Amino acid sequence: MNNIRPIFTLLAVLLWAGLLVPVQLIILAAFPRHRYWLPQIFHAGICRLLRVKVVMSGTINPDQPTLFILNHISWLDIPVVGKTIKGSFVAKNEVEKYPLVGAISKLQQTIFIERTRPSIMGHKGEMQGHLENGDNLFLFPEGTSSNGIVLRDFKSSYFSLAEREINGHPLVVQPVTIAYSRLNNISLTRGTMGIVAWVGDEELMGHIWEYLKRGTITAELRFHPPVTIDDYDSRKTMASDCQLTIAKSLSRALTDRPEEITEK
Repeated sequence: MNNIRPIFTLLAVLLWAGLLVPVQLIILAAFPRHRYWLPQIFHAGICRLLRVKVVMSGTINPDQPTLFILNHISWLDIPVVGKTIKGSFVAKNEVEKYPLVGAISKLQQTIFIERTRPSIMGHKGEMQGHLENGDNLFLFPEGTSSNGIVLRDFKSSYFSLAEREINGHPLVVQPVTIAYSRLNNISLTRGTMGIVAWVGDEELMGHIWEYLKRGTITAELRFHPPVTIDDYDSRKTMASDCQLTIAKSLSRALTDRPEEITEK
């Protein structure tokens, strides 16, 4: 009995993808200006099938393009963010090789990079091209996923893009906190966060299978005031400040506290 729900959920996900992928191919070929419309619907459907309740606070920067800086906890981050904001992800190149996931990621114009400074620098032109085209980008500057409670250090090389002007203006960067706070309306703790957090060398399908046996997850997205490189003396300072902002917010989310209102 414990395996019935995961099986039906996986079949429903495959059916959902099978229905929408051909439509997205048509949109990319004939209506490229609307290329992010269907992925947002796709991710909303995935969240529903996976029983993820997304709660938002703060204000999404309305200007495009924006570079959204987020902490990284789980494979669930993708549908949670993709449901909420239109744009392209910057992902590690291993994702491109995942069965089905890699192909679907390409349909959302995902940029695949290696987690090394030379690779990040080498893809700046591609990322800048997306931004100058008016696309939002989603970037996880930890370079890998964390345990859902404590952040890994943000790599300042991921912020090198913010040093460039986009269409003659400083690039707007908005820090966003992802927090998984509740399972079946019960607070997640250090002992239970592993239900959601996907870290280390844990096998992906095994983690997904175990997750699907659980109940409803509450995912929080907390949007913080946008910044530009002009607010800092270097990209390293910018990276440190964004990391601190998100770390404080993650702590508040996991202890069921609202955001403090601060001026930057």
